[in-house]
Amino acid sequence: MNKENVQKGFRKIFWGIGFCFIAPVVIMQAFKNEGHPMYWPVLAVGIVLLLLAIGLGFLGISTLVSGLLGNKKKKQD
Repeated sequence: MNKENVQKGFRKIFWGIGFCFIAPVVIMQAFKNEGHPMYWPVLAVGIVLLLLAIGLGFLGISTLVSGLLGNKKKKQD
């Protein structure tokens, strides 16, 4: 078990969870104010936050698993 990778994995997962709560709120605020001139920038920020949440969740789980189970050893011929 690699303690540093486990900590990095948990940190990325918690950041991803935070963005999972923030992104839908930003997107909903954009859809509430469709007539406002800042509609498209706010919607773009919400979508970027949503993609960031998905990416951080994936990377966090990947880092956590590699920290718990160790890296794959390549078979040398």
